[in-house]
Amino acid sequence: MSVDTSTLAAVGRRAGLCAVGFCRAEPFTDTADALQERKQAGLHGGMQFTYRNPDRSTDPARLVPGAAALVVGALEFGAAAWARPDDGSPYARVAAYARADYYTPLRVALEAIADELRAEGHRAVVSADENGLVDRAAAHRAGIGWWGKNSNILLPDAGSLVVLGAVVTDAPLVPADPEPVADGCGSCRRCLDGCPTGAIVAPGTVDARRCLAWLVQADGVFDPDYRIALGDRIYGCDDCSEVCPPNRVRVRQRAHAPESPGHGTWVQVLDLLELEDSELLSTYGSWYIPRRQPRYLRRNALVVLANVGEPSEPRVRAAVDRALGDPDPLIRAHAVWCARRLGLSLDALSDPGDRLVRAELERPVPTRS
Repeated sequence: MSVDTSTLAAVGRRAGLCAVGFCRAEPFTDTADALQERKQAGLHGGMQFTYRNPDRSTDPARLVPGAAALVVGALEFGAAAWARPDDGSPYARVAAYARADYYTPLRVALEAIADELRAEGHRAVVSADENGLVDRAAAHRAGIGWWGKNSNILLPDAGSLVVLGAVVTDAPLVPADPEPVADGCGSCRRCLDGCPTGAIVAPGTVDARRCLAWLVQADGVFDPDYRIALGDRIYGCDDCSEVCPPNRVRVRQRAHAPESPGHGTWVQVLDLLELEDSELLSTYGSWYIPRRQPRYLRRNALVVLANVGEPSEPRVRAAVDRALGDPDPLIRAHAVWCARRLGLSLDALSDPGDRLVRAELERPVPTRS
């Protein structure tokens, strides 16, 4: 049975999508080659998303045998930054794409399209924010945006302030792929120049080992070379998006839109450090946390506190002392760095002989002026 693409697009838009596109479900061979090359060069930095198995994530037939088409959808999110609370407490910034759960409404919208296909007797599987499909490559092939130099897909009317997903189906929706959206970047290189760590090593190529958005999600010790560059970011980094002209225009257009429900722009660092494990996961569980271990949220918070905390504040000193005595050596190690950067005493440090802690004690730490 045939399905009209205009009907599917209308279903998606009614469900909240800002763009819907269609393309064939052929393997993304060029993307697979690029992923393999970057993985071999170490640019993935340990990131597993789509890198875990490029042959699988670039072949839609792995999701739906006999896949014939993709229906790609984009859901826009707000990115206006609300003012930091002015109460003297240390606050950490949350990237726009992580301030609320945008993938749930995206999946709901894509499921509405999938239901329409299933009702006509076709198989249809939704993929969004998973290792199953290279969503940006799919969006580009479906003609809803162009490849930006920061490696994101930019939509003509929304910039890169979107989350992407697709429906993989065996329905033969289109005989050929649409014409690609014309490149809108031109000679602009604001994202390359604006990246705080130089992680965009070439147009369209990001070295995850330098990318703050990845480093806050990576496990192990936070790379000492980029702790100061992290600044006040607790999760994600928006710098390459904030300087992008299409995004700046879109943010101005939506300047008076209410902040999305969720975590908001700012998180109180000391409050976060006082939460129990279960409270951390219930509050911030929508973020990617390595192995679902709250220790990584505390690790990030200690790096931020070292950058923005006021060492003379009793509550700051108390938080650092608690972390110095934490049974987890990862927390103690970052507390050492935090204390030394703030010029605070290490008297509360327990088990200084642990190798992680010892490494921090031996590491040069630039204090704040």
